Amino acid sequence: MGVPQTKAELLAAIEKNFTQLIGYLQAIPPALAAARGMEGHARGTTISVSDLVSYLLGWNALVVKWITRDAQGLTVDYPESGYKWNQLGLLAGKFYADYGALSYPQQIKQLRQVKDEIVGLIDRRTDEELYGKCWYGKWSMGRMISFNTSSPYANACGRLRKWAKENNVKLK
Repeated sequence: MGVPQTKAELLAAIEKNFTQLIGYLQAIPPALAAARGMEGHARGTTISVSDLVSYLLGWNALVVKWITRDAQGLTVDYPESGYKWNQLGLLAGKFYADYGALSYPQQIKQLRQVKDEIVGLIDRRTDEELYGKCWYGKWSMGRMISFNTSSPYANACGRLRKWAKENNVKLK
């Protein structure tokens, strides 16, 4: 599947990649989810499967925040208040801290909920609203959503496959 260009393609990409991701996450025993051993989001760091879920939760929550603030006519601080695009490693650390106290099953539950919230926000918009104009810089709203949902879900699946192979865990 290529880069989504329509609302229908965006929803399909999110659903396809999220379904695969959730299948993988559910196959990982919670006892193994906290063990560090996966390449981190900042150079030279290692993270756990739980950290990876925290990362996805953080970005998905930001997507909701961006869309909600924009719809209310409020200023949106991209990527997040207090962070610049060249500080994404620090932002990843914030996400690990924000969601790290949750149990692994709670993280998965919250990831489902925030993904469903994003799908609802997409459903309430037209193709024109999602792809007909620039929303942030040169990027449309739909492309910014894709950058932070379906694409990271696919990336996480690749990370999880590698991690599972190295840890002798069978996924799906």
